[in-house]
Amino acid sequence: MDRLEEYLRDIRNLDGLKNAILCQITLSKREKTAEFSLVTDKTYSPREELQARDISDRYLPSGFSAKMKIVKRVPDAELLKKKIYDYISLKFPAAAAFLEEDGIEVEMLQSGAHFLVDIASGEEYLFSSGKILDDVSAYLKSGYCGTFYGNVRIVEKQAPDGSLLEEMPESKEEDVVFEIRRFPVCDFAKLDGADTIPKTAVYAADYLSEEGVFAVCGTITYIEEKQYVKHNEKTGEDVQKSRFSIALSDGSGTLRTTYFPKKATVDKVRELKTGDRIVIIGENEEYNGYRSFQASKINYGNPPEGFEPEKRKGKPVPKFYHTVQPEPYIDYTQAGFFDDLDKPEDLKKHTFVVFDLETTGLNNNPAMGRMDKIIELGAVKIVNGEMKEKFSTFVACSDRLSGEIVKLTGITEDMLVGAPEIEKVIADFYKFADGAYLVGHNVTFDYRFVHYYGEQNGYMFDHKQFDTMTLAQELLRGLLPNYKLNSVADYYGFTFNHHRAFDDACVTAKIFIELIKKRGKLPV
Repeated sequence: MDRLEEYLRDIRNLDGLKNAILCQITLSKREKTAEFSLVTDKTYSPREELQARDISDRYLPSGFSAKMKIVKRVPDAELLKKKIYDYISLKFPAAAAFLEEDGIEVEMLQSGAHFLVDIASGEEYLFSSGKILDDVSAYLKSGYCGTFYGNVRIVEKQAPDGSLLEEMPESKEEDVVFEIRRFPVCDFAKLDGADTIPKTAVYAADYLSEEGVFAVCGTITYIEEKQYVKHNEKTGEDVQKSRFSIALSDGSGTLRTTYFPKKATVDKVRELKTGDRIVIIGENEEYNGYRSFQASKINYGNPPEGFEPEKRKGKPVPKFYHTVQPEPYIDYTQAGFFDDLDKPEDLKKHTFVVFDLETTGLNNNPAMGRMDKIIELGAVKIVNGEMKEKFSTFVACSDRLSGEIVKLTGITEDMLVGAPEIEKVIADFYKFADGAYLVGHNVTFDYRFVHYYGEQNGYMFDHKQFDTMTLAQELLRGLLPNYKLNSVADYYGFTFNHHRAFDDACVTAKIFIELIKKRGKLPV
């Protein structure tokens, strides 16, 4: 038993303080006093306060005397319900998005309380780790006497009109396993040797999923020779050798690899240049969590004449939202009747989803190493030229967030506790974006994340995109110091919380509307 437990045991021998908790000890070196702040849920007498002071004196160093501050605090169910809801909203906003204050029920005990949190069927995973409920219990126990215990209660989700929603069945097609795409290798010719002549090549977009030795065929888009020194253990000499950094594209994607040629063939490899068509043979290797292609042979070869990459077949658009439910977007400053007359037909006859992400880093290309992860996705849907719906969620992340990301976004690891996994978020976002054009500021950066994680989970994003940064460069040239999002927003007088996904998406949507109004029509 530690000293705190001993102290509380002695204090709780007093009837008026038998459930007391110690909130704080305030030391004054000048006065040589220590003030003990206690909270009790019982009525205590002046005698018991003196006895508590005597007990506290015994736990102080020689020369210090105790002062007492005792507060009687007895919460009711309504107060605790508000405290629980506010705490979850502050510490676990991803989970709070699925809660309502009226969905919390508190049962008062003789000392303490039990509480139940209503969770819609299918969303109980938000609290599956137990961390949220344990943290809430610890928070209540730090300010009130007694024992606090929480649990979840599964309830039927209701539609806005109060009727029960139908159960959302999982589509059988969502379990589709994708085959790795291949095409025949034509016009094969030796360059740096081959044990066997490859008959087919794996699509460059699919190569990271392949196992064993395989071939990739396409056009060189980048090649550079670099020198390095290798120590020869037999002779004891350092030998200068060459390696080649190569990027190869077949129209579906790009493979990047490093090739170490043989001494006898290095001059042949040096003759390769951008635009040449080759076949690279090798296999994927794992190292420190990264998967990369290790090239072993390079030879000449072509895709078939007139080759066009076939689109990978994906899952259908989900019938239901399973995790992230879009909400109406309400902005009382949106266009009035006369302003609406100024909106181009292009803006009113199409649907746009303006989106933004927060991520763990900047790598959105698996060929360059381990992909960074999405930690927040925010979007606004524009219908008939007006912002109508919002889509906003945190995304679960098993990686530690760097200090730079926390400082930049304000998102902490605690805020992601209880957030849905990327496979659930990307499915709902695929449904939200169905039939719409995608819009973003430097949209290609975020789109690559969405496309990658969509493909990983069977959702093939192939939406037409519009970039507000490119539009601003066209339409606001010479009017801005740069074309960053905050600079364009300042130009239009829009204020927002930068580097948070929904806020960035929201201001980007407003900018997009203004830029298309200025331009008069969509870019081709």
